[in-house]
Amino acid sequence: MSTIRLLGAFVGLIVFASGTAWSQAYPAKPVRVVVVFPAGGGTDTVARLVFQKVGEQLNQQFPIDNRAGASGMIGGAIVAKSPPDGYTIMVYSQTLLVNAHVYQKMQYDVLKDFTGISMLTRLVGMLGVHPSVPVRTTKDLIALAKARPGELLYGTAGVGAYQHLSTSVFANMAGLKMTHVPFKGGAPAVVALMGGEIHMIITPIAELFPHINSGRVRAIAVTSDKRNAQFPAIPTIAETVKGYEFTSWFGCFAPAGTPKAIVDRLSAEIKQAVADPDVAAKLTAQGLDPMHMTPEAFAKHVRLEYDRLREVVKLSGARIE
Repeated sequence: MSTIRLLGAFVGLIVFASGTAWSQAYPAKPVRVVVVFPAGGGTDTVARLVFQKVGEQLNQQFPIDNRAGASGMIGGAIVAKSPPDGYTIMVYSQTLLVNAHVYQKMQYDVLKDFTGISMLTRLVGMLGVHPSVPVRTTKDLIALAKARPGELLYGTAGVGAYQHLSTSVFANMAGLKMTHVPFKGGAPAVVALMGGEIHMIITPIAELFPHINSGRVRAIAVTSDKRNAQFPAIPTIAETVKGYEFTSWFGCFAPAGTPKAIVDRLSAEIKQAVADPDVAAKLTAQGLDPMHMTPEAFAKHVRLEYDRLREVVKLSGARIE
């Protein structure tokens, strides 16, 4: 073997060994988990459930740092500018990618400034109506909307939010014209639905199911491709509108340049955490499907989602200067 080849093999061995040692020593101090939305919301709930367990597994603290504002972009900017040492990570939703197509000016590049660690959960939506609306199925709702074009009011958490995009796709595929009523968050939109200020909403299951049991909201359908295990009697929108599916997700990211050994270690710990029966049960109770992806698979998913959501946002007309 030549001297050059021997030297190359020796250097490679050192790099491999140092990377392994680094990942084994990590984390040597608390890891800040930046949650880009307020405490008490869906993103916050997922982050606390998952990273409390990850902390237990690693015998280290993973404190939650809520940095809300500007549809998550304030927290995103903080993480993008943080040292890529594994001690600042971020939990964000699909909104990270939506923002890239909705806002003309951003402080970071969603594809270049972050490294994906893993998906955490999949989020399924539910189509609900006020009890006064004379429909009980998706077919009924479509017929009513076509008979009264532009009259049905649907609420959302704001321009470009999950509620807005999922309903825009539904309306487009079903050939409907409805009126968008944006609110400052999903909770106010649900309150408006219960008060009869709007007729319908498509929003995460967790935001609706407490009010379904009380009779203040009527569940019509779910947005996944298959029926939800918690609500097997509630059909999918796709059973009426063929091909419709609109789910979202929560994921974990690190600043770009974070060592692969650390990213892989965190991803492996997340896989173990979301598979824990207690964590999985609590996530499922929130209408969420526990998920894990390797960093490589998650990076591919993010790229595909980025391209898909560009077309969805264009269809919805969502654009903010």
